[in-house]
Amino acid sequence: MTTRPQLAFTLPGSVRIGALSCALMALSACVPQEKYNDLELAYRSEQQQLIRTQGELETARANEARLRSQLAQAASDLESLEALRKGQNVDVDKLLADYEALLSQIGKLDVGGPLPNDVNKALADLAAMYPDVLQFDPRRGMIRFMSDFTFDPGSVQLKSGALAALKTLAPILTGSQAAGFEVVVVGHTDNTPIRRSAAQHPTNMHLSAHRAISVRDQLVKDGVPATRFLVAGYGEFRPVVANGSNGAAQNRRVEIYLMPFLVASGSAGVTATAAPAAPAPAPAPAGGFEEPTK
Repeated sequence: MTTRPQLAFTLPGSVRIGALSCALMALSACVPQEKYNDLELAYRSEQQQLIRTQGELETARANEARLRSQLAQAASDLESLEALRKGQNVDVDKLLADYEALLSQIGKLDVGGPLPNDVNKALADLAAMYPDVLQFDPRRGMIRFMSDFTFDPGSVQLKSGALAALKTLAPILTGSQAAGFEVVVVGHTDNTPIRRSAAQHPTNMHLSAHRAISVRDQLVKDGVPATRFLVAGYGEFRPVVANGSNGAAQNRRVEIYLMPFLVASGSAGVTATAAPAAPAPAPAPAGGFEEPTK
């Protein structure tokens, strides 16, 4: 019986592959083709394994370098925070004192309602002059323009009644009692999709914001400083009543809030203080301010 030579694959890495290559060359002329093919396949497999191992080693080295860099950055951040903790105690105490003083100022604003009495009365009188266009909520210092009396469907062009109401509102906002308040204009829609004006207002979010901008621009034309405005649009996402198949008229509205300034203003004559953001419009109890307009 002829004994065939046995090959060992215990040598490491490139030495093993080199030995296998030499063995293949030596045996190629004296072993059956099938055995030769098996040896060649084993050789190719060893080559691929070596390439994969080298790639994994390079990845591991890159990960190690990245982790070392992150560790160094974390150590630097920790040193900075420790230095800040040791050296800034006096400033922290001052910040706490300023915060307490600010809370006290905000508390004083709530005495007798969010707005001065004269401003409340002027806005209530204005709403009585334009009952189809305006509503006034003294609890929140909020004036509401009903969109169906303010804009045509899908439009941001103010109707004549709304223009007249805004012209009368402007002097109230620029009066001495209201001059220290920021004018926050917020637009809302129902959930009816935009159709005819989709090119100008692709979504209800766009339409609500564009209508708020129209109100803001008109008030600026009527003399209210542009630096006093904050404009936002909620689209259909803050309804005051449930929308039906054709939406709901109560949800189509533009609201104006008079709030303490959120960001300091450099305008002359304006005292700017930080304050909480304008409250989000929310449904009132049944029979309250949110009662549908008849």
